[in-house]
Parts: sequence; structure tokens; C-alpha cells
Amino acid sequence: MSDYLVRIMTKSGSIRGLACVSTELVAEGARRHGTLPTATTALGRALTGGALMGALLKSDQRVALKFEGNGPLGKILVEAQSTGAVAGTVGNPDVDLPLNKGRIDVAGALGRAGFLTVTKDLRLKQPYQGTVQLVSSEIGEDLAYYLTESEQVPSAVGLGVFVEKDGSVGAAGGFLIQTLPPQDEEIVHLLMERIGTLPTLSEHFRGGGTPEQLLELLFAGIPYETIEKRVVAFHCTCSKEKGEQALLTQGREELEELAKRDDGITVTCAFCQEIWSYTPEEIGVLFEEATAPAAEDEGESGEGCH
Repeated sequence: MSDYLVRIMTKSGSIRGLACVSTELVAEGARRHGTLPTATTALGRALTGGALMGALLKSDQRVALKFEGNGPLGKILVEAQSTGAVAGTVGNPDVDLPLNKGRIDVAGALGRAGFLTVTKDLRLKQPYQGTVQLVSSEIGEDLAYYLTESEQVPSAVGLGVFVEKDGSVGAAGGFLIQTLPPQDEEIVHLLMERIGTLPTLSEHFRGGGTPEQLLELLFAGIPYETIEKRVVAFHCTCSKEKGEQALLTQGREELEELAKRDDGITVTCAFCQEIWSYTPEEIGVLFEEATAPAAEDEGESGEGCH
């Protein structure tokens, strides 16, 4: 088990903690999108945050994170499943800003004005959606602010990505802590103090530190039990069928023109860069489907494919 997540609960039931190592997850995301160091760090933090958020879901649920700022990065999109599968993309993978006080400038890349939108597919009739303003554009603090303000669950989130001099991902990981009612003020205060004195997360994982060791640092002396350990990995839910749904959104006239092309067409998934090819005959079938009276409003959206 290389990349994995650990979830614990205090014996009192008042606090839950999650920690994960996500080095390979982030490296795969960077490889697929060809990101430069600043974009790699921003995407890596968001992917790690997605893995932590996904672990809060019940079986067969998923969450989508959309960070939109006024900086050169544009936006970050992440989808995470309850299974530990995570995928994501950035608006501009070629962003690489000068260091800001010795640190990679994620906030400058994303932009300090913007919004975080969280959409949860809880397998109900309508997805749940909440939007908050970006408070720091550092990703972790923005997720914590969303959880605290929009979902009314006081939370702390820490995310770290270490990019080597050659641009490769040396380490990545993070934690998420939430207080549950009835709130134990003494333990909360103790945890906040410990979070403030933690070593740099990227250095912790780069030095071989584990999620378990990170949780032990935070919860030392506080009785807790491990609830689960799960694999996290870069895995997209795109498919040729979802690509077809994306093509159907082009409309009947566009599909008719595409069906006349001798070489067919390809659809690229924005989240994982997987390419799906469609022959003129396949597009013709889609055109017939689009012109059928009952075809409207059927199927999935195909969001993420272009």
C-alpha cells in the first residue's frame, strides 16, 4: 500500500482525524497534465484535499471541488470518490511563479479573489452544492473554511506537496481534523496548539513519515482508535459512454457535420487526459439518438470531456 489514508476517532467520539500520504496520486496528476512546479503544487494540494474529503463520504458517493481565482492558474477541478479514487485538472498547467518568501506561491497562482464550490453527489434526487469565497487561496485553509462555514463542522486542514529541483513530486500528503458535538474545548485547544507547531507536512512525508505518525503527533495523549485504512489513487471515472454524452451536448447540426468527416473525432477527458475515439458510423448513431423524440434530457452530462 503506497498512497493511503487513515481515519481515526477519539474514544470520546468528539473528534475525528484523517491523514494521508498522496505522493503517487499527485505525481500521476502532474504527469498526465504536464504541470510546471507551481501548478503541480496547487493541483497536488487540491488532489490531496479531495482524497480527504472523499473519505468523509458514504459508499457510492462522490464530491467535486472547483477552485476559481483571478490568478494565472484560472481554476482547479477535482473529483473524489468514496472509494479513494481521485482525479483533477488545472486551468493552466504552465504556471510557474517565483518563490514567495521561500515558498511556492500557490495563492498567487490561483489568485486571492475567487470562490470554492463543493458539489456532493449523495445519490439523492439533487446534488448538494455549497460555495464560499476563497480566504487564502492556499487550498487547505479554503477547504477548512468551507467545512466550518458551509457545513457547520469546525475543521482544520493541512496539505503539503514537495516539488524536487527537477520538477518531480518528492512527497505529498495532508490531514483533516473535525470536531463533533459535544465539543471538547480543552482537546480542541490542545490540537490547535499542536497544529501550529507541526513540522512542514511535505518534509514529514519526504522524510518517510507516515499518516499514522502524523496522527500520533497530533493526538498524543488523547485516546483514539483507528477506524479504517484505505488506498488513495489517481483514477478517473471517464468512459467512452460518457464521451458520447459529451458529444450529444454538441447538438444535432454539429453531430450531423461530424458524422460526415472521414476521420471521425476524438474526445479528451479534462481530468485524466484519456482520449476516446469515435468513427463516423458511431457519430451517425449518436445523431440518430439525438434526433429521436425521447432523447432529450437523458443520460449523464459528460462533464470534463472536450
